[in-house]
Amino acid sequence: LFTIFIFCFLSLGLQAREATDKPNIIFVLLDDLGKEWINCYGGENIKTPRIDQLAEQGLKFDNAYSMPQCTPSRVAFMTGQYPYRSGWVNHWDSPRWGAAYYDWNKNPSIARTMQSVGYTTAVAGKWQLNDFRIHPDAMVKHGFDDYCMWTGGEGSKDKKHKDISNQRYWNPYIHTKEGSKTYPGKFGPDIYNQFLLDFISENKDKPFFIYYPMALPHGPLVHTPLEPNVKGSYAKHKAMVHYIDLLTGKLVDHLNDLKIRENTIIVWTCDNGTAGGINNNMNGREVKGGKTQTTENGVNTPFIVSWPGIIPEGKTSKAIVDFTDMHQTFADFAGAKLDPNYTYDGKSAKEVFLGAPKSQREWIMAMGSNPARMTDKGVENVYYFRDRVVRDTRYKLFISTDRKAEKLYDLEKDPAELNDLINNPEYKAVLDRLSQAIETFPETDNDPTYTKLETNPWGKKATFPSKIHKQGHPDQPEKFKVKAISKKEKN
Repeated sequence: LFTIFIFCFLSLGLQAREATDKPNIIFVLLDDLGKEWINCYGGENIKTPRIDQLAEQGLKFDNAYSMPQCTPSRVAFMTGQYPYRSGWVNHWDSPRWGAAYYDWNKNPSIARTMQSVGYTTAVAGKWQLNDFRIHPDAMVKHGFDDYCMWTGGEGSKDKKHKDISNQRYWNPYIHTKEGSKTYPGKFGPDIYNQFLLDFISENKDKPFFIYYPMALPHGPLVHTPLEPNVKGSYAKHKAMVHYIDLLTGKLVDHLNDLKIRENTIIVWTCDNGTAGGINNNMNGREVKGGKTQTTENGVNTPFIVSWPGIIPEGKTSKAIVDFTDMHQTFADFAGAKLDPNYTYDGKSAKEVFLGAPKSQREWIMAMGSNPARMTDKGVENVYYFRDRVVRDTRYKLFISTDRKAEKLYDLEKDPAELNDLINNPEYKAVLDRLSQAIETFPETDNDPTYTKLETNPWGKKATFPSKIHKQGHPDQPEKFKVKAISKKEKN
């Protein structure tokens, strides 16, 4: 009887633990850091003990996709939509270039989804999707109850102000509910981190959602408070990775100190690969910085999920997930319903987070990037159909701007993507299977959807007439141009 009692007691405890209502959720997003710089992923010449510890206390993913540049990745996370749907296919820096911005009236937001079921929300770090001079309350309208943001380099004819606003690290220029100002002698990442620790303390007794787009380690490469005397670009980058590790540890320690770690999901990842020219060895091979590239070093991001007692610990998952999945996943954990006014591309990864070996997905995707262009119609993408890659747990297909299969790789045997198999008849079934994804894509990618504003003095000027600026099908460019234009003009 005693044994039965203990079994029942433990079972009830387990059920209560599994049924935790509205766990806290923290999404940590680094800026330009590939797997090759994380020790638990096989990164060499680097120590990341607190990140490694987070992986030991959770699930480390091998096959998680971002986009290859910051704007598309961040909007894909916020909206749960692929760039071809949201329109943010290419990079666009709103404070610096003006015009296009992430419009809360025309786009979904994960923060608003979480608010809809009682979550208190906060964000701290890098945004760059709105110009706070024009929309000082943009973060609130996107669904964040509080915020502490680097403004981004606010383009201006006033060079002095531009130089001030560019500062994200030392003497940072930061926007809060009190407005934008410089913090002399301070290190920006410390301010963003402390802001979130204070937010957690103030909201520890109710469910909260935090988006932590950590500014590190994107350039400019600088020394840190931990290593103030470091010299040279490579050494500074390494020091900035060490500081990421330190701040990750501070976050986890604070949750432990408040005794809410066991009710908090942490997702720790990055928006794209390391900046070009910053290379490191990983598992015995050199990996080049892959930012802006759709090769694995550009889009296969470090991705760690931890929730003690619920998510398997010390395991590695081969399941495929990408950034569009996070909106649906967090909504599932929170018990929220998605806004029916929008179409979402993501699939919930909740069961994968909880240990399921296979996701709902047949493939994940990343799209090519580089900056968009300003035309006489506004901000538009460079291509009618942007190049992209799709992959399953093993194979990867490159798709060109003319919607054709271009290259095929076996990532299990060829992680560096050196041996193209597209003309190998032994892989025809794989090629045919992955090529089916092409038929699911719209003929043309959308451009960003936003309410147009009056032209600002710092805004980018139109550089191309809208009817000729895009690159279409190389064999029938006019056919593709006419279709794309007629569709837009019809709308």
